[in-house]
Amino acid sequence: MLRTGIVGLPNVGKSTLFNALTSAKNAQSANYPFCTIEPNIGVVTVPDERLEVLAKLCKTDVIIPTAIEFVDIAGLVKGASKGEGLGNQFLHNIREVDAIIQVVRCFDDPNTIHVAGKVSPLDDIEVINTELALADLASVEKRQARIAKQAKGKDKDAVLEDKILTKLTELLSEGTFINIKEHFNEEEIPIVIMLNLISTKPVIYAANVSEYDLKDGNEYTKKVQEYAKKHNAEVVLISAKIEEELAELGQEEAKEYLSELGIEDSGINRMIKSVYKLLNLRTFITAGEKEVHAWTIPAGAKAPQAAGVIHTDFEKGFIRAEITPYKDFAELGSYVACKERGVTRLEGKDYIIQDGDLVHFRFSV
Repeated sequence: MLRTGIVGLPNVGKSTLFNALTSAKNAQSANYPFCTIEPNIGVVTVPDERLEVLAKLCKTDVIIPTAIEFVDIAGLVKGASKGEGLGNQFLHNIREVDAIIQVVRCFDDPNTIHVAGKVSPLDDIEVINTELALADLASVEKRQARIAKQAKGKDKDAVLEDKILTKLTELLSEGTFINIKEHFNEEEIPIVIMLNLISTKPVIYAANVSEYDLKDGNEYTKKVQEYAKKHNAEVVLISAKIEEELAELGQEEAKEYLSELGIEDSGINRMIKSVYKLLNLRTFITAGEKEVHAWTIPAGAKAPQAAGVIHTDFEKGFIRAEITPYKDFAELGSYVACKERGVTRLEGKDYIIQDGDLVHFRFSV
């Protein structure tokens, strides 16, 4: 399952946002009972309006959406990399996630004291990025000391890794997140990924604003957007307070409330979609009378890889994939009609699964 870590300084709205994310009405699903998971982890289903359309057409009540696990990373304050706050406890948690959502305070409120005494989102971002970079720097230095002997002995692999670690030291000293594809070549990338550094993980800045700035943002959010653009990150405007209120409403009431605010979708839904965009993910669907099930794959995944997401036997014994595009199925209403119109087709092992493909795998065990 996809894992996303939520980080932020104290009093930026991180806990409020996490509580809204993992509220019973927003996150609970019969297939993902989050109540059995640790308190600092919540599982949230990925919004996909296509699933309900398919369930009606397939005459099934069972919908299994894909899901994201959100991890509330505690203890992140200035000096965390040296043991301040909860110190290294946050490091272990954050190294295990696929992407990072950094909650940044972009609202003024005299009743909510900022840890630094003033609201300055770019300063907050710098504090967090510096702490994460320092934690990575310590990890890189330990690794470099460990391979120093082999590198001096001209071991080919050790020499290459030593070169990469030196480059990482220079980048981390700048205290920012690292774009792997931008800074490293094809030979170096697998080694950088193996190191599992926090600073190489994709980042979304959740600019937490008041309800009045949710639609158009403010001067704070403009600065965050400019910063994110320079560093290949995503930005989502979100009001943790509004999300908390939405979590207490029914689906129709929530839609009406958002409409009154001039917003089409909740911040949480937009944030989840941003995670998918940032990680370059796609969704394919298996649909029938038994259930409608969404599955997540990386962009560019071929049919056998997608089959393996369902079960390893499907990939090992892959023969063909029967593909029906979602739009055609929604328009024609059944597999029979799609086959009659020739929009359902058989594809082989080199077919790249497209977002929204309805797939039936043929395989032998």
